Amino acid sequence: MEWQRIIGGISGAISVGMGAYGAHGFKGKDPVYKATFETGSRYQLLHSAMLVATPAICGGHATLAAQVAGTCFSLGMLGFSGSCYMVGLKEDRKYGKLAPYGGFSLMGGWLALALLRK
Repeated sequence: MEWQRIIGGISGAISVGMGAYGAHGFKGKDPVYKATFETGSRYQLLHSAMLVATPAICGGHATLAAQVAGTCFSLGMLGFSGSCYMVGLKEDRKYGKLAPYGGFSLMGGWLALALLRK
């Protein structure tokens, strides 16, 4: 089973919903927090698409590159975008502590695509 396609598709749908909420329903007091929320949505959508494409790029869903990149993208979206959503919704930067780890995980996904062989 291509878990990357399933997780990427579900994550993409969630990011579209979060983006719509950010554009039409978000009622934050400070525009900085709205921008943080929108950044989370944008990064989640981009990396959801990459997660879906990862097996095709890596020559199959079971290759080492696909497994490492997919795991990094998945954890990175959860950490980075999840932190951005919480910071935006709570309007408190203390909820952003996972964002750097999520960002490094997203970078790890890109590096796995670039450096790992099929």
